[in-house]
Amino acid sequence: MQVSASITSALTAGGLACLVTLAGIYMMSYFEDWSRDNSTYFCSFAAGALITVSLLHIVPQSISMSAMAPECLLLGYMGMHMITLFISGYLCDRYPDKIYAFGLIPMIGIGLHSFIDGVIYAVAFSVSSFTGILACSGLILHEFPEGVVTFVFLRKGGFSRAKASTLAFLAAGLTTPLGTAVSYPFISVIDDSLKGSLLAVSSGVLIYVGATHLLPQTEKEPRRFSSFAMFLGVAVACLIVLSHS
Repeated sequence: MQVSASITSALTAGGLACLVTLAGIYMMSYFEDWSRDNSTYFCSFAAGALITVSLLHIVPQSISMSAMAPECLLLGYMGMHMITLFISGYLCDRYPDKIYAFGLIPMIGIGLHSFIDGVIYAVAFSVSSFTGILACSGLILHEFPEGVVTFVFLRKGGFSRAKASTLAFLAAGLTTPLGTAVSYPFISVIDDSLKGSLLAVSSGVLIYVGATHLLPQTEKEPRRFSSFAMFLGVAVACLIVLSHS
């Protein structure tokens, strides 16, 4: 019964993330100015929440479950960094004049990132419902700007509005519940020590997404209340974590 509830919660989180991505694509397709002006606030809030829940809850939880947690934390952070460098650096620099340098290659990178998000949901909810809720709270919010960014890249790559919407949804939206569905059957049967190691890898990815991926975007496109949105994310995450402790 507990396993069934965990997979239901994880898949629900993945489905909700997919819907938020779809909302970002829809808003960008029909309300472009509003989406550009407000996506920074989603990034700022999500960054604050992700960093806070990772450092205050997910990292300590993983350390209590696995002796290899610190090494796995580093592996998750650096692994995500290397994947990002390969996608955005090597491939785009190698093919600067090709249409997919502005469309398909960033789409593949975002699709991989979203798939990893789905795996994180599976890992976090297999540990506990509270850990899963904390992990997905920030991740789901950052799906909105992710849908916006994917759509923009594809449009700049020369794709029509309809094709850009479809490809963005497939890459940034459906990959998240797919990652959850594919990974959960394996994660649900492993022991707690290995589960703690995977949770530490996930926390490394979450810290990377918040501190290295989202925050620089908010600094490049500052808005009047972007700092307030970030600290609001920190405050909300603190309240949730401390109320459970």
